Amino acid sequence: MLDLFGDSSSQDRSGQPLAARMRPRTLDEFVGQEQIIGPGTVLRTSIENDDLTSMIFWGPAGCGKSTLAAVIAERTACNFENFSAVTSGVPEMRKVIQHAKDLRKMTGQKTILFVDEIHRFNKAQQDALLPHVEDGTVILIGATTENPYFEVNSPLLSRARIFRFEPLTNSQVVGIVRRALTDERGFGAENISIDDDAIHHIVDVAQGDARNALSALELAVKAAPVDETQQKIVNLQIAEQAVQKRVLKYDKNGDEHYDTISAFIKSMRGSDPDAAVYWLARMLAAGEDPKFIARRIVIQAAEDVGNADPMALVVATAAAQAVQFVGLPEAQIPLAQAAIYLACAPKSNASYVAINRANADVAHRKAPPVPKHLRDKSYKGAKELGHGEGYLYPHSFSENYIEQEYLPPDAKSGVYYEPTEHGHEAKFKHRLERLRSKKELGGQIEKQSQRDE
Repeated sequence: MLDLFGDSSSQDRSGQPLAARMRPRTLDEFVGQEQIIGPGTVLRTSIENDDLTSMIFWGPAGCGKSTLAAVIAERTACNFENFSAVTSGVPEMRKVIQHAKDLRKMTGQKTILFVDEIHRFNKAQQDALLPHVEDGTVILIGATTENPYFEVNSPLLSRARIFRFEPLTNSQVVGIVRRALTDERGFGAENISIDDDAIHHIVDVAQGDARNALSALELAVKAAPVDETQQKIVNLQIAEQAVQKRVLKYDKNGDEHYDTISAFIKSMRGSDPDAAVYWLARMLAAGEDPKFIARRIVIQAAEDVGNADPMALVVATAAAQAVQFVGLPEAQIPLAQAAIYLACAPKSNASYVAINRANADVAHRKAPPVPKHLRDKSYKGAKELGHGEGYLYPHSFSENYIEQEYLPPDAKSGVYYEPTEHGHEAKFKHRLERLRSKKELGGQIEKQSQRDE
């Protein structure tokens, strides 16, 4: 069996980087991705039964894709081939395929072909591999940080199951770091004292990448001074030097978290794009979850810009989608674009005020039934009940408008939506004022005719 990293697990790994030495050897040591590799999952059962089919692992760097492939390499009875999509071409691919065919013919042994960065496979490589995946000559395991639906040919995708890996949580990476400090493969045999602040800084900067966290830890330990008891002291200052990033005062669960996001929101509301981008940069530098920031931007677009510029919500939701699609560090660009757009856009909180007014009436006033002329009449028997009777279809009238009531009497306390004169909403205001004046005039005429009668 070929080891994924070039040497067998039984050999001495003392000269390897910490991240390589600490790679899990078993499924029980594997951290994270419980949704796909936890007890009882399809993938775990397939690995335990040595009954694998072709698959693609898709997720960010350092979340365990190649690590899980290494565990499979140790666990399976299959021949395991590690193929580079970057340095190898079709001739090397043919050699691997021929070796797999020979093994299968002579011994019946299956071959697993692991391709890291499979998104770098060119069309010729994918075409060369496809028939051999299809006929079972090799079982493909591909790993990629890119969306395979865009980067891998559809015929190859259709023959492989895609498993989506999520970034590791900070608590999971903390566990990995602490294991490295106590495990004999890591620093378990060394006398090391490390502050909690140093660990959390290393983990925060790693942003879910276990490999980065372990590499930073290794640098910090190597740079740590030794005290009179020959103990290495790793403090926050050493950790900052190891990751080349100083600590920003920012408690994700405390005042700094809420104060900074508040400043960010108020800067956009106050039409200051420079301040908005500054607070955005501060949050990202401190390790704030970009998805949290994106959610706040989406809310802000509807609450403080609203219909003054309806495109604001489109830009905000597109930025939120981009965060999911590209991840950091590139995700900071669409976040900045959306924050700047919201800061520069005309403002209106009329939609926010309207829903609050409606909520208050729903909570405190009686809930009368839907008026009969507005009820659904599509089902059998509805017509006999009078549903829809008297409803006036607006498109049948000039300006696509006809006066009629859309709420039962006393359902609301007053006007909910009062558009401003800002941006696009000014058009709404003028149209609604005109329509409401027609409605009021119609009501006055009806009252006068009733009096005349």
